[in-house]
Amino acid sequence: MSATDLQRIAAFRGSFARRQAAVVTEVPGGVVVLDQEYAASHEHNQLVIEGPTDPSELPALADSALGHLRHRRITVLDDAVGTVCAPVLTAAGYAHETELVMTHSGTAAVPGPPAQTVALADLRPALVRQLRIWMPQAEDAAVHQLADRRTARLRGAEQVRFLAVRDENDTVGSWADVYLDVAQGIAQIEDVVTADTHVRRGYADTVLATALQHASGYGLVFLLADPDDWPRGWYARRGFTPIGRSHVFTRTEPGS
Repeated sequence: MSATDLQRIAAFRGSFARRQAAVVTEVPGGVVVLDQEYAASHEHNQLVIEGPTDPSELPALADSALGHLRHRRITVLDDAVGTVCAPVLTAAGYAHETELVMTHSGTAAVPGPPAQTVALADLRPALVRQLRIWMPQAEDAAVHQLADRRTARLRGAEQVRFLAVRDENDTVGSWADVYLDVAQGIAQIEDVVTADTHVRRGYADTVLATALQHASGYGLVFLLADPDDWPRGWYARRGFTPIGRSHVFTRTEPGS
């Protein structure tokens, strides 16, 4: 993999953010994306920096663009730019996290029956249940927005597919998104999750392997991982290799 692959991935991510947004506003170095229907979703209401920018202007720019919300989020797609922005944004009260960009090589066999392609309506009950486990204090409206925001993701790429594995009672136990761009030859696997109630059954392996089958034939297949969390190693054992980083800066109001 090369710097060109990172540039292609960054371009895909920037395009995805723009395409799924309800409102897009160009700003120096990037874009503000907004969707009031999913106001609780940082993904759908943020500042995305795609190129060179003046770090000193970002706090005021985020306040101006996102001041009506209870959060501020700035995603910087380029590692070098994000590294330069970090001191200014952390001094302004932002938490700083990095995202590991990992690409896949090789093949993956589906263990047993593959995951199913499902509609959001089929996936939604499992999403709501898991979100309530992760966010026990969250308001119902926020939980529902975070579950339903996948509707907006359907606009993000040429093809968007939701995959799921069901248990013996037909309950969804694990899931993932796959975003495909045929023209660009690029595929993203996103939100590989197993419900807390369904761990240690091999469901995540089935979902990931099925996602890789959907991405078969695409020259560049990637996902994002937390560099400090255990899934990084899990992905590595299944053929994913880190090639770079992006940066995420967030600030939330107390109690949000």
